[in-house]
Amino acid sequence: MRACVLPAFFISEVKQMDIERQKAAPVYEALERFRRQRVVPFDVPGHKRGRGNPELVKLLGERCVGLDVNSMKPLDNLCHPVSVIYEAEQLAADAFGAAHAYFMVGGTTSAVQSMVLTACKAGDKIILPRNVHRSVINALVLCGAEPVYVNPEVDNHIGIALGMEISQVEDAILKHPDATAVLVNNPTYYGICSDLRSIVRLAHEHGMMALVDEAHGTHLYFNESLPVSAMEAGADMAAVSMHKSGGSLTQSSLLLLGEGVNTRYVEQIINLTQTTSASYLLLSSLDISRRNLALRGRESFEKVKNMAEYAREEINFIGGYYAYGKDLVNGSSIYDYDVTKLSVYTRDIGLTGIEVYDLLRDEYDIQIEFGDIGNILAYISIGDRIQDIERLVGALEDIKRLYSKPTSKLHNAEYITPIVAATPQKAFYSEKELIPIRQTAGRICGEFVMCYPPGIPILSPGEMVTEEIIDYILYAKDKGCSMQGPEDGTLEKLNVIIE
Repeated sequence: MRACVLPAFFISEVKQMDIERQKAAPVYEALERFRRQRVVPFDVPGHKRGRGNPELVKLLGERCVGLDVNSMKPLDNLCHPVSVIYEAEQLAADAFGAAHAYFMVGGTTSAVQSMVLTACKAGDKIILPRNVHRSVINALVLCGAEPVYVNPEVDNHIGIALGMEISQVEDAILKHPDATAVLVNNPTYYGICSDLRSIVRLAHEHGMMALVDEAHGTHLYFNESLPVSAMEAGADMAAVSMHKSGGSLTQSSLLLLGEGVNTRYVEQIINLTQTTSASYLLLSSLDISRRNLALRGRESFEKVKNMAEYAREEINFIGGYYAYGKDLVNGSSIYDYDVTKLSVYTRDIGLTGIEVYDLLRDEYDIQIEFGDIGNILAYISIGDRIQDIERLVGALEDIKRLYSKPTSKLHNAEYITPIVAATPQKAFYSEKELIPIRQTAGRICGEFVMCYPPGIPILSPGEMVTEEIIDYILYAKDKGCSMQGPEDGTLEKLNVIIE
């Protein structure tokens, strides 16, 4: 199931030849035809084009609610597309340089889980970094595969996990030659990129699939000055969040396949968890957004890149903040950097990222993507304007002037590498007991604990609880991070395996 890599110049020529085709939007066009037909609905959804729910129409508009329809012959069916959805997926594959593409309406979570469930079954091993999104470990809970973690290095200053080094991946492969796949985050939430081409090549040399969680990398396909995309690097599968930087509606994503992957099997896997009632609002948004990116993506992301670089320069000029970028690149653990990501280290002004996040929202009406113990991320994409950047920079300058504190009282912000004691599935389904969190040190965790966003677990099922991790969790909770996953929402208690 290895990918066959087309030369980059050939992919570019294919895109040029298909530019006229890319002007089509089959799902959107089919919905427009359907809207003009005035079909009488004796099917679901029950609001009947909004007539049964006027408040919904008032909120979303008559046109939007009128297009919230069920699968039918003129509109195709996502579970087994044969007409307009099939055509739209082919256009997406062409636009992204993939052999095949699938529309996903369960978010990139469903695409990531489809990748893992395709590559792994119970008892299989998968090589991956520990700083994966919760969706990856959720998939391991479902399928019973065993994670082999490549623990990333940590930047001692900004306290974030870095990329996968080739030597680490090779070492994991040699120690676990029976692993079925290697999974890579590329780019990470913070913009860190690994040497994706080399990792893919290494995986294929050892007969393993190369999977890429590319949730934050839609734009990489549409500007040659950005880091390499998964399909260009020859990956077998990639999960792409069109709704993040690609402009489609929330919860709509793509699953991309390289050459040589068993498409029929992938389709069966997708249909294990994908809804049988796909939203045509989401499907049409994928179709329209793909067209927009294919026709205008390069120009759009050039503007995004320039806005992010401008913001980085202005924020660093304030002093105290550190808006990092290409200066981090070291050729190994940070092979490249996605400059569209505006990640800012805040602790040198005496504030955690979550404190700056809260101040921006509560005092300045600015909603950024997330704040963690040490950093904030302002997500810049095709809908942003330069005046919005100026407002953000001005707010950060104000925050430094009005709210900065001594740095001595801040908790260490470093990513903590956990100790794996059991597989996620075994731990999740084991008998557990709920005990005070301060008494859990030395026990095996039976549930997830994470700050969301970014949704990277601090603890996963099967990992050893340590005093350091307990301190980190309670500090993050005290600082206002949104703590998710545990049965006890107050986090006063934690589920651990009964020994």
